[in-house]
Amino acid sequence: MKVTLFSQILKLVDRSLFERLVRKHQSDKHAKGCNTWTHFVSMLFLQMADMSSLRDISTGLRSATGNLSHLGLDRAPSKSALSYRNKHRSHHFFEELYFRLVHHMSSSNPRQRLYARRLKRQIFIMDSSIIPLCLSLFDWAKFRTKKGAIKLHAVLDYDSGLPNYAVLTDGKKHDVRVAKEQNFPTGSVVVVDRAYVDYAWLNVLDSTGVFFVTRLKKNALIEITQPYLTNKKHEHILSDQQITLMGFYASKRYGGKLRIVRVYDQINDKQLLLLTNNMFWTANTISELYKARWDIEVFFKQLKQLFRVKSFVGTSANAVRIQMWCAMIAMLLLKFMKKKAQHNWHLSNLISFLRLNLYTKINLWEWLDKPFFIKPNPPPNQFLFS
Repeated sequence: MKVTLFSQILKLVDRSLFERLVRKHQSDKHAKGCNTWTHFVSMLFLQMADMSSLRDISTGLRSATGNLSHLGLDRAPSKSALSYRNKHRSHHFFEELYFRLVHHMSSSNPRQRLYARRLKRQIFIMDSSIIPLCLSLFDWAKFRTKKGAIKLHAVLDYDSGLPNYAVLTDGKKHDVRVAKEQNFPTGSVVVVDRAYVDYAWLNVLDSTGVFFVTRLKKNALIEITQPYLTNKKHEHILSDQQITLMGFYASKRYGGKLRIVRVYDQINDKQLLLLTNNMFWTANTISELYKARWDIEVFFKQLKQLFRVKSFVGTSANAVRIQMWCAMIAMLLLKFMKKKAQHNWHLSNLISFLRLNLYTKINLWEWLDKPFFIKPNPPPNQFLFS
């Protein structure tokens, strides 16, 4: 029996894993008719179908009469039930579900991109993005005098293109404070923007055998101790030098050797001073590693443009976090499908096509591989007249 595309997408979520997490978090305690699976399906439907309110979610699921059993639901939840569960069911369940699914899907489809394969190291890209909120509705999310916001901090695995670590904080929390809470494996590479330049933290990375690539602060006092020869093949590499920090506090916090590579950014017509603790890579490798940081900018852009993370169906802190984690899960499922499909999908096209066909009963993987393939009609019956 054929089932809808949406039900086939839900089957990508391991139900045994899901039930283990339900028992661990006791999230079905006092469920009152809207259990955790029903809640999860509803919030995922919000993202997949681009619903704008709890009423739309309830009505949209109710319109699938006869198909709800394929979604694992007895009945569509009411608006009030969803509102109550968004407020009272802990967002930590959805957070852990995301990370378990990331681990499961990454291990089932491993890959190595160019620079990770060449360096034989894990590459992590870290950054954060502000999610603006209306302060009059979300009074718990005070960011500035008249603005509200939360901040999504993420560490992107360069191989998978998905965050293997993410945390939602208030908008005021500084990036470096979150970075200091993260542990990276020895021998890995961390690529960050200039906002993360804290010499004490960089020294911790260096002492634990972690390489970093970032940008030098504009007001940094340095002493050039050794110049390196630059490869004339790479005209964008202007200089390559070994340095030490000279400022009183900077030298106290990081007293070791550093290296700066001056790069010309042709797109933005400006020079970048890249800072690293690796003395052996080529200058072009360091340049390409920092260029890879664009991947996390693309991730944030896709999350904000393709999923419902700018307007929320609940105003409590818990409801906002549940919606954010379900958006991340939706993006994870879509990227997994995109990676597995033979057709070269753009993520924006994939989500658009899915939204038009969520309740269509066709084979998911056949459709993903050949979305525009039309089966030929059988030849019409021919009758002979004597």
